[in-house]
Amino acid sequence: MTNEAFESRRTRCIVYTRVMGYHRPVESFNIGKKGEHQERKFFVEKEVKSKSLRSHVA
Repeated sequence: MTNEAFESRRTRCIVYTRVMGYHRPVESFNIGKKGEHQERKFFVEKEVKSKSLRSHVA
């Protein structure tokens, strides 16, 4: 499949982000906010393996 054919089959996706307690589409941000959004760092929660820690977390 050529790149042009692939691009024609793609579906547009709207990305939302939470801003001050409500959700906004990133495409509505000004250029500065779009830059800040791209620089954000995401984290992944690690699984708690110790049984003693699980009782404190829950």
